[in-house]
Amino acid sequence: MLCNDTTLFLKFSEINKKETITLAAKLYGMLQRIQTLYLFLSALCTGALPFVFPLLTIDARSYFAQDHPVYLGLFAASTLITGWTIFKYKTRQTQFVLGRINIIVNLILLGLFVYRLLNLSGEFQNSQNGIGLFLPVVSVFLLVLANKAIKKDEALIKSIDRLR
Repeated sequence: MLCNDTTLFLKFSEINKKETITLAAKLYGMLQRIQTLYLFLSALCTGALPFVFPLLTIDARSYFAQDHPVYLGLFAASTLITGWTIFKYKTRQTQFVLGRINIIVNLILLGLFVYRLLNLSGEFQNSQNGIGLFLPVVSVFLLVLANKAIKKDEALIKSIDRLR
């Protein structure tokens, strides 16, 4: 039995519509939580801004994150962990643990920045710290806010379960 193309198209578009509605509902559930905003801003802070703001300027030459593979790797790891955390919105405990791991990665990055600044030889008269050095601090602050919101959600769910 052959079916014409319009029936096949209508069946396909009906299936596609259901999947689209389901995907939109999932995304709405994820986006309505404040921790998603905090995590997105943290991912922006570690994923895009290190390429815009210099870490250090010495003698009119700016050093960015991509000039140092270790810094670039840690910024990339932080961004990937944050992205993974955003999409684990159904498991709040996993989100919380990933947030803590991400805080540790950003503190390691900050420690490397401080080590580099303290070991920078004093012969450079025209050295300036860039805004990029403070990006891990901003990211840690946003991650702490996200973890607080995740913990608040978890407490709300537990209190609702107690009422049942």
